[in-house]
Amino acid sequence: MHWLERHWYRKTPLSLLLLPVSWLYCALMMLRRGMYRVRIFSSVRLPVPVVVVGNITVGGTGKTPFVIWLAGFLRRRGLRPGIVLRGYRGRAADGPRDITPTSDPDAVGDEAVMLARRCECPVAADPDRVRGARFLIDKHRCDVILSDDGLQHLRLERDIEIVMIDGLRRFGNGACLPAGPLREPVCRLQNVALRIVNGEPQAGELGMTLTETGLYRVNAPDTRAALDAFRGEAVHAVAGIGHPARFFAYLRQLGFEVIEHPFPDHHRFQPEDIRFGDRLPVIMTEKDAVKCEAFAGDHVWCLTVDAQPDPRAGEKIWRRLKEVMRG
Repeated sequence: MHWLERHWYRKTPLSLLLLPVSWLYCALMMLRRGMYRVRIFSSVRLPVPVVVVGNITVGGTGKTPFVIWLAGFLRRRGLRPGIVLRGYRGRAADGPRDITPTSDPDAVGDEAVMLARRCECPVAADPDRVRGARFLIDKHRCDVILSDDGLQHLRLERDIEIVMIDGLRRFGNGACLPAGPLREPVCRLQNVALRIVNGEPQAGELGMTLTETGLYRVNAPDTRAALDAFRGEAVHAVAGIGHPARFFAYLRQLGFEVIEHPFPDHHRFQPEDIRFGDRLPVIMTEKDAVKCEAFAGDHVWCLTVDAQPDPRAGEKIWRRLKEVMRG
């Protein structure tokens, strides 16, 4: 965890000292949104429905597993979804990038490659999400666009906004950056279609759980293993995600004796990062595994999970999409 993040989930002298900067940041975000609302800044309407899945906090909320579930949900209903995302921490600044399961995560971002591997639908990475979405429509004939982490990208007009919430950390100390973890004030939630909580929901929210589906060897993804293969054993747990502690706690719930190795979100792994001087199994997340295939040993495994949202989430999304498509 970045040193500043330690002050985001409680009130400390530093977070209180940063409050004036936080208020200014909040005011600027609200002013920017207001300028889009009154058309001083213009949004672009696409010829197909747009669903934005994002969050108002910095850090992991279970957004990517939910997007994977949502893409499958829409495909099963006969639509052809396409996923557009920024390609965070990818070195390639140009776009759009047509992402495939073999794309280089250092160039296009780890989440982009993970989505291309897990979703049977086109994925495009582009800092300009409007351009990336148009690419998906023109090249792949997508009839619905899913924007991954595009809540604050207001130039892309949207039909449905879905906010993901971490059920454990919630909104931290309630302050905006840099005093707290909020990208936008909590009142922003009043204007979204759905609030999905990775964990226990509160009033006005729907819950989501993550269900483990097994392990695969990072350097040979076709090699699978059951969880029982390592349950009860000591394992090195590696996580370069927004909330590593959640991953470590999850592994303990599954029966592993966890030796924790947290890294910053979107960390660019090097071989030495997953070498610990012993032959204990190493278990990591899917987002991290795509960056470690080239140098992972046979003892390095990836835990796969599927999102299981409240069934009412799918019902509400489908109902709204049908309204939009009817025009």
